[in-house]
Amino acid sequence: MAGDSQNITALLLEWRAGEPGAANRLMELVYGELHQLAARQMRRERGDHTLQPTALVHEAYLRLCGSEPIDWQNRAHFFAVAAQQLRRVLVDHARRTQSEKRGGGQIKLSLDEADGPAANSSERILGVDQALARLEALDERAAKVIELRFFGGLSEKEAAETLGISLATLKRDWDFARTWLASQLMM
Repeated sequence: MAGDSQNITALLLEWRAGEPGAANRLMELVYGELHQLAARQMRRERGDHTLQPTALVHEAYLRLCGSEPIDWQNRAHFFAVAAQQLRRVLVDHARRTQSEKRGGGQIKLSLDEADGPAANSSERILGVDQALARLEALDERAAKVIELRFFGGLSEKEAAETLGISLATLKRDWDFARTWLASQLMM
């Protein structure tokens, strides 16, 4: 694992420096982990979801490669940004689905529904995204904790390292954010 982290960090630095092929070599190294994150996220979706884990990973990767150059720091930073992209892909897909069906609107659901399959996962994803946007305005770090843990699948330790905070602080942020989100999603 330490060797992989060093290899990932080295490839990120090469990518940042504009080294041709660095992004592709990085993808080969991290594809399995990204696919696992996407698969975990997709297990929370309905069974007939039109987006598959492989497509989710590929779309997130295209967004990473097509974005402005990122000042990559390390493996944890990469997976934090990848988690953001996975979330954005799911949210964009949900918005497209909603606009095709009946349009947007405020979504109300419980935190239990947010943790498991829902009848309409597009509504669930949009509801969580809207609540996260409100949380981000209130407490940006707490919103990042939710994003890293829920969308990124990072462990408490990995999320704390990514954010540069102690494990105890991360746990407090996690507890606060989950409680706050639960109150927002049940409104």
